[in-house]
Amino acid sequence: MRPPLTADERTQLTGWLEHLRSLVRTKCEGLSETDAHRKVLPTSPLMTVAGLVAHMRWVEYSWFTMNLLGTPDTGQTPWTDEGHPDAEMFVDEVPLAQLLDEYDAECARSNEIVAGFDLGDVERAEVRDSGQASVRYILCHMIEETARHLGHLDIIRELLDGATGYEKMN
Repeated sequence: MRPPLTADERTQLTGWLEHLRSLVRTKCEGLSETDAHRKVLPTSPLMTVAGLVAHMRWVEYSWFTMNLLGTPDTGQTPWTDEGHPDAEMFVDEVPLAQLLDEYDAECARSNEIVAGFDLGDVERAEVRDSGQASVRYILCHMIEETARHLGHLDIIRELLDGATGYEKMN
């Protein structure tokens, strides 16, 4: 559900992000495990429905838990082992339902974290030379990130079974 047209800034930002997040599950409804892991873009073999959901879960974790809260990485993130830069997308053996549940749980944690900050507060971790991002920036970035990957899910879903739009897919 979209936020009210005249809502305050926080309600708009968190509302739009929550709306976009909810569409991730909608885009995945009715997919078989085979299709969820099917590689349909020859030049982007990691970009599967399952891989995108896994990536979006880790993006939530990295921006809200690691960056905003400043929780140090203790080796649980897949990209920290000097391996592939998109290691979080290697999920061929992970069921889509599990990935969606993990994404939903991470989004709920992100919401709890954001609730404890003002929009002008900055992340506690120092992750870039250009400075620390505000909560406002992080929310705008996550809206952009989620919307961009929903577009990817749109394309992949259409290539898989022809389903398009925001309506129920099955």
